[in-house]
Amino acid sequence: MTDAFETLAIHAGQEPDPLTGAVVPPIYQTSTYKQDGVGGLRSGYEYSRSANPTRTALEDCLAAIEGGVRGLAFASGLAAEDCLLRTVCRPGDHVLIPDDAYGGTYRLFARVLADWGLSHAVVPIGDITAVRERLATRPARVVWAETPTNPLLGVADIRALADTAHAAGALLVVDNTFASPYLQQPLALGADFVVHSTTKYLGGHSDVVGGAVIAADAQTAERIAYHQNATGAVAGPFDSWLTLRGIKTLAVRMDRHCANAMRIAGMLAEHLAVAEVLYPGLPTHAGHKTAAAQMRAFGGMVSFRHAAGEQAAVATCGRTRLFTLAESLGGVESLIEHPGRMTHASAAGSALEVPPDLVRLSVGIEDPDDLIADLRQAL
Repeated sequence: MTDAFETLAIHAGQEPDPLTGAVVPPIYQTSTYKQDGVGGLRSGYEYSRSANPTRTALEDCLAAIEGGVRGLAFASGLAAEDCLLRTVCRPGDHVLIPDDAYGGTYRLFARVLADWGLSHAVVPIGDITAVRERLATRPARVVWAETPTNPLLGVADIRALADTAHAAGALLVVDNTFASPYLQQPLALGADFVVHSTTKYLGGHSDVVGGAVIAADAQTAERIAYHQNATGAVAGPFDSWLTLRGIKTLAVRMDRHCANAMRIAGMLAEHLAVAEVLYPGLPTHAGHKTAAAQMRAFGGMVSFRHAAGEQAAVATCGRTRLFTLAESLGGVESLIEHPGRMTHASAAGSALEVPPDLVRLSVGIEDPDDLIADLRQAL
């Protein structure tokens, strides 16, 4: 099959149904499968926690569009992260995490896996020297990266991170949720694993929750699959079908998300009520050159700091009409939120605490002039 992303997104893992010729994979809404005699499985299916044909189609597609050897679909992004970490780490291991990361990821490390015996240290993941020095001080099993980061839109050099992690005997995991596989291919740049909240850009329509791990190594992928089955936080067949449907239009949606976000970032950069705009597409962004080198475009997420402080930021979030005040991101509709009080409240008081005057935008695919007008009146 072609290597073209747009073609893989529509066809990988999604051959027409051999029974009916249906061009869209069926939703196999079943928990179990008839066996042809004891142990006589049809295509390896016995129970839908272990495997389901709709989920298999999604997992094959995920592997293809991320350039991995195997994809595994989960009930949520955090379920994917938890399964991966419990597979590759053991109690007593150490992990480096970004000083800017999704609040749920921080909560998983700080308040769940810490009790399991997995320690972590916080490092500015875009500073390769700082990462190298921290690894020299204490070896780590995993270097965990987001790029761009959530919610400050920091950018890390994935190839340099991979080289640094591997030289120290660590694995590199990249959360590719903000970029999506269309904009960025971490495995091709040396990462060992990619994780996603498929709830976001991959699903793309704010109607499904899911997660994924894509692995570069077949042996480790098999171990993750064992844990996936053993712990059971798998994507259901209808969730898998919805995510597959979203992936088909990922490329065209991301083109519009990126174009709209660039226009909005430019407007915000000139607005007197805005103290700072955080968007990798702006030449003034510290990670602009790195992002330009490893991303197809700069994404649909924009954050900014309100010049008048926290209360003004909160008030702005409440005054928009097209931007919906809501958590999550990556859907076709535009969303606005106050990270300090919403998605990143769990990081309050930690090294990952976000500025109180920060506003995060998930820029949708509406008319850009309408979105800009909405932000202007809200500001």
